[in-house]
Amino acid sequence: MNSLERRFTKSDIELKAIDDDETKAAKIVGYGAKFNSRSENLGGFTEIIAEGAFDDVLENDVRALFNHDENIVLGRTISGTLGLSVDDTGLRYEIDPPDTQLVRDMVISPMRRGDIDQSSFGFYIGEDDWKEDRSSGAVTRTILKVERLLDVSPVTYPAYPDTSVAMRKLQELTDKNIIELPDEDVVAMLVSASKVLGESTNHRTLLAVIDKAQEEIRSLRRADERQKGAIALLRQFGVSA
Repeated sequence: MNSLERRFTKSDIELKAIDDDETKAAKIVGYGAKFNSRSENLGGFTEIIAEGAFDDVLENDVRALFNHDENIVLGRTISGTLGLSVDDTGLRYEIDPPDTQLVRDMVISPMRRGDIDQSSFGFYIGEDDWKEDRSSGAVTRTILKVERLLDVSPVTYPAYPDTSVAMRKLQELTDKNIIELPDEDVVAMLVSASKVLGESTNHRTLLAVIDKAQEEIRSLRRADERQKGAIALLRQFGVSA
């Protein structure tokens, strides 16, 4: 299993009073994650959570914690004090917290004042996709599937998002040169292959193809008008663009 990751969401947490008595604990409602919303720069890449990412984990045994503190449990799915659902916005949670002085003082009261307005969720990644933008060099990670959802947490002041796991994967993909190539780079590689390969498939020829493809990719990336270059390459093969 992959390592634990955490992400933070400004989710406009709201309180729903129980029995119209604002002196007691209230239901805490918010979004642990929002779909198709680009994150801040997470240290070399940004991140998007795809719709459907949580479809397989809604039945997990998930805790609601305060500030990810295992000593302050606000709710749990299997006890019925934490409800999870997915809508067009994202992963929605509804917590029925314990009516204790600690929770009222540390969680409910600050939320009523507007001092706490962010959420976080802890998870293990199941499937993700990495792409690099051809013009800017920006890398985007899309979370396609969450393998395990551990907790959702209202948080006071989130630290910088925990991205060490994703950063290691980004470095690994970069080192192996397997981040998805832009379209015109793929075209360049196909053009190179058609020029060099012909009918041959021996090892030396394949190495020549790789060298030539890398040379053309570098050339395309240096060009001021990359898109026009790609279109010109396509037209050489009778493809309208």
